[in-house]
Amino acid sequence: MDYVRFGKTGLKVSRLCLGCMTYGSTQWRDWVLEEDAARPYFREALELGINFFDTADVYSLGVSEEVVGRALKAHAKRHEVVVATKVHGKMGEAANSAGLSRKHIMEGIDASLKRLQMDYVDLYQIHRFDPDTPMEETLEALNDVVRAGKALYVGASSMYAWQFAKMLSISRERGLASFVSMQNFYNLIYREEEREMMPLCESEGIAVIPWSPLARGFLAGSGVGANAATLRGRTDTFSRALGLGSAQDEDIRLKVVEVARNLSVKPAVVALAWVLSKPYITAPIIGASKPHHLQDAVAALALTLDAETIAKLEAPYKAKAVVGH
Repeated sequence: MDYVRFGKTGLKVSRLCLGCMTYGSTQWRDWVLEEDAARPYFREALELGINFFDTADVYSLGVSEEVVGRALKAHAKRHEVVVATKVHGKMGEAANSAGLSRKHIMEGIDASLKRLQMDYVDLYQIHRFDPDTPMEETLEALNDVVRAGKALYVGASSMYAWQFAKMLSISRERGLASFVSMQNFYNLIYREEEREMMPLCESEGIAVIPWSPLARGFLAGSGVGANAATLRGRTDTFSRALGLGSAQDEDIRLKVVEVARNLSVKPAVVALAWVLSKPYITAPIIGASKPHHLQDAVAALALTLDAETIAKLEAPYKAKAVVGH
């Protein structure tokens, strides 16, 4: 396993991050793995050298954080792992149970730490942009979370580049803890982030940790909708909200299949190797719910795609509407 600097910080993370949305409670999503089924993936990830784990308070409404906390407590030393979680999603029916207000952030970090059974998280991320809360309020609250030692760094997730640039500017002007990472939707079938967000991150030394590098399994062949090969593909409403499965998407998927066949590897390996080939990518966030998923991800680290192959994979892409925010 390779380890890389997390943006311009001194933090070192594995080249792959294990995304933990998959682990929690089936009461939240049918395709989620309960704790007993999830535990082997943490053991294997650690054995493979993965030291970076990403979850969120909203995943299984807190149960994912509980599973992550117990698994890492059982199988790793705290100083050996990098743990990230997020705040923003709706955690209840009360008026202040969502968003990026000072109240929700302060209550959110304490609740997350309690579920994780940790004194601090390495990375505390805003899960989305909140147009209803002043940027200054959010940034001041995050700064206080860092100053209190409850998070070492703060990061952001999917938003427009102008929003991210403005928040970076405010934090610097006021001497506040500044975002060190961007977690955004990026893969072969959704590349709109290349227009503004990726150049911004590259220029500012921001770590990029894309979510859904396999397009929620679509590029691995799972499909979307009633005829999908997996339970998640058949039932995941967010995949449909992202517009996955268009004719263009299918053309790209078939290019991945063709390249994979020529290289004698799986399509998932090719799709992830393409993401890893981009110089602005720090560590893609990978999900694992089948025994082969982690091995496929590690195989992608060893696959170098040449310029001709990359051009072939990218050729069918045409501009899309922005999604994922």
